[in-house]
Amino acid sequence: MSGAPDPALLAKLACPVTRTPLRWDAERSELVSDAAGLAFPVRDGVPVLVVREARSI
Repeated sequence: MSGAPDPALLAKLACPVTRTPLRWDAERSELVSDAAGLAFPVRDGVPVLVVREARSI
């Protein structure tokens, strides 16, 4: 996901912990779950929604 992700894809993604929507952090190129306090990486354009791979925020 270089740049902002496709809005249709972003609308379908949810936090694996809280099942709440994710938001795109363009500065860090990651998907953020404000509810869980986690930021999920995006590697080679693929969101990695694995809790052990997430960064605490």
